[in-house]
Amino acid sequence: MKKPEKKKKVFSMEFFPPKTEEGVVKLGRTRDELAALGPEYFSVTFGAGGSTQQGTMETVFSLKDAGYEVAPHLSCIGSTRSEVLHLLKTYMDKGIDRIVALRGDLPSGMGVGIGDFRYANELVQFIREETGDHFYIEVAAYPEIHPQATDAESDLDNFAGKVKAGADSAITQYFYNADAYFRFIDECAERGVQVPIVPGIMPITNYEQLARFSDTCGAEIPRWLRKRLEGYGSDLELLRKFGIDVTTDLCQRLLDGGAPGLHFFTMNQVAPTTAIWKALGI
Repeated sequence: MKKPEKKKKVFSMEFFPPKTEEGVVKLGRTRDELAALGPEYFSVTFGAGGSTQQGTMETVFSLKDAGYEVAPHLSCIGSTRSEVLHLLKTYMDKGIDRIVALRGDLPSGMGVGIGDFRYANELVQFIREETGDHFYIEVAAYPEIHPQATDAESDLDNFAGKVKAGADSAITQYFYNADAYFRFIDECAERGVQVPIVPGIMPITNYEQLARFSDTCGAEIPRWLRKRLEGYGSDLELLRKFGIDVTTDLCQRLLDGGAPGLHFFTMNQVAPTTAIWKALGI
């Protein structure tokens, strides 16, 4: 009997749009160095309420023009249907066929009722209705529960709703507890959700920055890890070495456990992602 073929694991990397000319130049170097590792594609983030829309598009187009596969983030909060449709058509005209569809956050001071979309499933459905199967659509997943979810069950139901609306796969918020991811996968399977759910990976290089991000997005830093990172104090070299080791071990456990790939939040840096990538032998 012929053995079933193993599905190819997909490895990808994420950038944020730079705000300065110096940042643009630096990202160009970062892009080329990380591209040499052979990721499937790069994604580019989209600020709250479309606050980085122009920067996102410029970064996306520069990646595409350089010959790289790219997936723009597209958040719907604060946007109208006509605005989203214009963006979709712009990306289609540029030959882009992958989108990361998100609800997104409102910038401070913007009213909650502004815009035509409330949730990401509505955005996914709209993309399907307007563009058919042109785009491969990825959505967000939260193994440790979305910070604004009322409870775990409703959060799972919301994720299943995005998949039902037409999402092809998902990228998770970063986490450092592999058990949370595997449990999430099991609970999704119980609901009939079978799309690939790719773990989001945040390399650990700066504890204070990581703690701020985590408090905002609801990603848990386990107590043992917090204490170890706090213990390094100002010794950034040792902290980064420890952080890379911890993140590499997490990635290996995820891959060994059947994760369909990894998505690296690069923070527009070369070294951390490269170190993990090479340690894993990707």
